[in-house]
Amino acid sequence: MERKYPNLCKPIKIGNVTYRNRMFSAPMGGTDITNDGCIGPKSTAFYELRAKGGAAAVTVSECMVHPETDGSHAYHLDTTILNSLAAATYTADAIRRHGAMPSLELSHSGMYAGTYMTDKSRQHSMNQWGPSDCVRPDGVPVKALTKEMLADIVQSYGKVAGLAKRAGFEMLMIHGGHGWLLNQFFSPYFNKRTDEYGGSLENRCRLAIGVLKAVREAVGPGFPIEFRLSGSEFIEGGYDLEGGVAIAKQIEPYIDLLHVSAGTYQRGFGDTHPSMFKPHGCNVYLAEEIKKHVSVPVATIGGLGSPEQMEEIIAGGKADIVYMARALLADPFLPRKVTENRDQEIVKCLRCFTCMAERAATSTRRCTVNPLIGREMEGCEIAPAPVKKKVLVAGGGPGGLYAAYTAARRGHQVILCEKENALGGILKSEQALPFKHEMYELAGTYELLARKAGVEIRLNTEVTKEYAEKEQADALIIAVGSKPLVPPIPGLDGPNVVIVNNYYLEKEKVSDDVVVFGGGLAGCECAIHLGMEGKKVHLVEMRDVLAPDANVRHRPLLLKEIDKYVTVHTGYRGLKVTEEGIICADKDGQEHLVPGTSVICALGQRSRTDVVDELRDAAPYVAVIGDAAKVSTITNAVYWGYHAALDI
Repeated sequence: MERKYPNLCKPIKIGNVTYRNRMFSAPMGGTDITNDGCIGPKSTAFYELRAKGGAAAVTVSECMVHPETDGSHAYHLDTTILNSLAAATYTADAIRRHGAMPSLELSHSGMYAGTYMTDKSRQHSMNQWGPSDCVRPDGVPVKALTKEMLADIVQSYGKVAGLAKRAGFEMLMIHGGHGWLLNQFFSPYFNKRTDEYGGSLENRCRLAIGVLKAVREAVGPGFPIEFRLSGSEFIEGGYDLEGGVAIAKQIEPYIDLLHVSAGTYQRGFGDTHPSMFKPHGCNVYLAEEIKKHVSVPVATIGGLGSPEQMEEIIAGGKADIVYMARALLADPFLPRKVTENRDQEIVKCLRCFTCMAERAATSTRRCTVNPLIGREMEGCEIAPAPVKKKVLVAGGGPGGLYAAYTAARRGHQVILCEKENALGGILKSEQALPFKHEMYELAGTYELLARKAGVEIRLNTEVTKEYAEKEQADALIIAVGSKPLVPPIPGLDGPNVVIVNNYYLEKEKVSDDVVVFGGGLAGCECAIHLGMEGKKVHLVEMRDVLAPDANVRHRPLLLKEIDKYVTVHTGYRGLKVTEEGIICADKDGQEHLVPGTSVICALGQRSRTDVVDELRDAAPYVAVIGDAAKVSTITNAVYWGYHAALDI
């Protein structure tokens, strides 16, 4: 057959190993790391799903090589730990049996040991070791590693590498980026040593080269060794791209693949993991430049997921391999869909950071658009229902669409009704915000999948109790969503007011001087968009904080954008909307006019409980999902819809 993306689908040989395509699964930490650092069965299933989905390599992350100086709660590979080697072996086998090559990321956190611990007080009570004596920005003291300790760390890399090979891993990634130990030695920002490990470029690369030599000795010739490097640290006092090129040339003789990432994790999360506010592939230029100076294959990463863009990267010689992490959470089968010319079926990553926020907050994994993530052991295949039933879904938002899609895959007769003339529910409003276009596109992708699964979709059709009873469905899934909250504030119904949900329909009504009324997530994102368009934007919020409903990873990046584009008024209670703006009262009761000739009302949503109450007895089995049950997130709407369909 003729591949639509021939360069992306072309095999590549690294060392003595041939990889089936150029799409690799980037390092992602597991979810059920045992207390002694073993890979838990949920994590094994987590990695296996990406192998089933067609990735050429799947990287297990992170294996900390030296517990004596790095007590991070991550994987350890040590024969003194019961089940450690066995767990690694089962994981490597789970990846390899699907044709993907298992890789293990070997790492040391250096002065940021314990970063992934849920209990941060334990992290701060640990001894932190780095290149030099210093005090971290959060006040934690760091001790300089001695030469004896460095020699022991180098030896431990070799020891763990040998165990990884024994376990069945067929590639190793040495983590030298993102502000971890090897990066700390590369970086003039972190490394203030005056011995043979500091000062000159050669000295700053000495530890990494020693590590690579020890790993090579342990795994032998032909075994692929990959090195992960930040092409630029993006921090004042750190190294830039020119420095990244120089480091790459130093380590090239000891590696088979150079993986070019970006940034210093502790000071540039949004650089290392490009947010929705940045262009896809914004870090590719780093790999492209470094590739000009080395002869080994080069991999790139950072907000990638579009087959068209990734094909252009490979075809244009910017990199030899593309890595994806979040994109393969959103759709683990993205590589197979690419190779099988089914790219229209790819569920795109929203870059919403739900996946990383859950790991930080609860030490679990979850994906907004894929309810399987973190719960792969519960089963990834949709089993046919023993008894086929008629299922009616009321509402064509993300939850309703995913519920219909799931029910149809189980073999049920599924009818989805949407009272408006287009599917998507609240997602329709996202089409007006360019940085959230993937969220708007999600409805179209879910619709395509639902139709291909056999769902009958009826637009301009409201499900009333009479309608549902006439259809005589065996099951009814109520996904009617929510409606905007518009309190009885004088003037809020005026001609200069646009409800945030309707902004995409009424953009022409919005002037160049705007007040966004409501500082939750929706209001903040709309305010950022308006500011990006060049409008003068004021934001009014009654609470003291903005966007408390944003997750812990997205919120800091969101607030940075707010600082760029928006004048913020917190602690202001809106009293009256006028043609000149909003009259507000501060905490002392003093009144102020926040100026703007247009007002965007973004005061939240309210569940359509009246519709839910009407439909509760309209079928033998009734499930209420998404905002109809509780104003929440797309994540919950999709997850609840998926399980409502499984329960029929």
